[in-house]
Amino acid sequence: MDVYLPIANLSVNGLVIVGLGLLTGMLSGIFGVGGGFLTTPLLIFYGIPPTVAAASAATQVTGASVSGVFAHSKRGGVDYQMGGVLVAGGVIGTGIGALLFGLLERLGQIDTVINVLYVVMLGSIGGLMARESVATLRAGRHGTRPVAKRRHHPLVASLPGRWRFYRSGLYISPLAPLLLGVFTGILTMLMGIGGGFVLVPAMLYILGMSAAVVVGTSLFQILFVTMATTMMHALTTHAVDIVLAALLLLGSVSGAQLGAKFAGKASPVKLRLVLATIVLLVAARMVLGLTWRPDDIFTVSLL
Repeated sequence: MDVYLPIANLSVNGLVIVGLGLLTGMLSGIFGVGGGFLTTPLLIFYGIPPTVAAASAATQVTGASVSGVFAHSKRGGVDYQMGGVLVAGGVIGTGIGALLFGLLERLGQIDTVINVLYVVMLGSIGGLMARESVATLRAGRHGTRPVAKRRHHPLVASLPGRWRFYRSGLYISPLAPLLLGVFTGILTMLMGIGGGFVLVPAMLYILGMSAAVVVGTSLFQILFVTMATTMMHALTTHAVDIVLAALLLLGSVSGAQLGAKFAGKASPVKLRLVLATIVLLVAARMVLGLTWRPDDIFTVSLL
């Protein structure tokens, strides 16, 4: 089923794009990541220009996050107070990211920067998650307990003006989640990701949030930040392909519901190891794309 994408200016198999949306939607529901970290690279591998892939993936992540937030909210898995602070930071980060996106586009370096950012971020986050998951699994097999981690990072504890985040079980400064939100907002604008693959580990190991609310709160933040990102892209870069985004949404909304149900039954440690493996594989493929010379050398630019 061939479908023409007006902004990307090419035809694609619609069923393949819907299937991709289904896969990333399931990842959203299971891991609390928006799925954009996988959607954007796969779209690029499929031949979609990086700028269109990043802008349109952010739109798809919004739909997947809506479905996931509802699923986790039903079981009390969302800290709305913490989510509100993260959203505020994310919106600020989106504005900063829009300025950077425009600057890199004028310099003609945006496609390269998107690819390099994916390699660096996916490689580092995937490696850390894999090491932590393997250590936990080994400790369980030998009957020993893994070394307990700090409740939250010492820098977080030193920030002024503490608030109580009752649902997360924290008493910390709102500056920490605000700055984290700014960072993920910039990544969302530049890379078309929800930021969840950075946000979830940071919420666990830097903020020290309760694992019971991390996934739902991450999706809550992703929902509003990707909405802001989509609007920013539509107004500034004009790179959002609505046909591509609609096909992705068809699969991602139902996939998020399936993923949320599966997340409650599977082992959290094994799920993290699976996610780390997927992240590292995508990073390896991005490295290959940056270094391997294609048979046909060409560029696609948006007018």
